Amino acid sequence: MSTPALDALAATGVPHRVIRHGQVGSLGEAAAARGVAVPDVVKTLVVRRGDDDYLFLLVPGDRVISWPKLRELLGVSRLSMPDADAARAATGYVRGTITPFGSTTRWPVIADERLRGRTITLGAGQPGMAVAVDADAALLALDATLADVTDPEPSGPGDPARR
Repeated sequence: MSTPALDALAATGVPHRVIRHGQVGSLGEAAAARGVAVPDVVKTLVVRRGDDDYLFLLVPGDRVISWPKLRELLGVSRLSMPDADAARAATGYVRGTITPFGSTTRWPVIADERLRGRTITLGAGQPGMAVAVDADAALLALDATLADVTDPEPSGPGDPARR
């Protein structure tokens, strides 16, 4: 099966394995379906810096965006997450399938530094499909900036970090 994401990934020469796992309802389900640990399910998030100015942020599955760290890295005081329609317009992908590979626009990529040296899975542009790749090779192909831009996932509603 050919998709813009798979075609773009193949064009980079980065070895990858396609995983077809069907619909999943959570990161835990995605990890189980892909046969990996939750941190290896990488969330590709779209962040808006300004009008028609976006970037991709690659976040390990067990972590969340640290807005203060990301703002400091980018030297800006304001960032936001676009709604689903704006994210699709910016990337060509629906939420849950977004990947920097094959996006309709080649936005900059920032990846959490914890992805180094691992095999990770990313969305592949289609529901129920992912790719497993060597993170270092993929991040090099994406010309990603690596930085500490995340915090641990809060443990639950009563966790003080969620307040």
